[in-house]
Amino acid sequence: MKYYFEKKLESVRFEDAVQKVTEALKEEGFGVLTEIDVSATMKKKLDVDFRPYRILGACSPHHAYRALSAEDKIGAMLPCNVIVQQVAGGVEVAAVDPIASMSAVENKDLEPVAMEVRQKLQAVISRL
Repeated sequence: MKYYFEKKLESVRFEDAVQKVTEALKEEGFGVLTEIDVSATMKKKLDVDFRPYRILGACSPHHAYRALSAEDKIGAMLPCNVIVQQVAGGVEVAAVDPIASMSAVENKDLEPVAMEVRQKLQAVISRL
């Protein structure tokens, strides 16, 4: 099972892609709780150059509340990560598939939440 959805954006600057993704997430009810600049971290910690790569920790409070109410340890899998990375010929955006990530959790009450979040993240990727 593929664990992510992706789309390649051509003729888009990296920072512009990050902004577009953030705006598309907001339109679907997500906020960005965390933003990890992998390139800067690799440079600082390992003194290596790494392609522009950003991890956005996206959260829909409504869905997070429902998931946490159904399964108290599900916070270990939150927030939903969306990556933006420079690739040959453009910028790639990929979002975790919550169905794949939550399949390890044996709790039927999570299924409807994961389906809804999946649809919203697919809409984000499609919108780009």
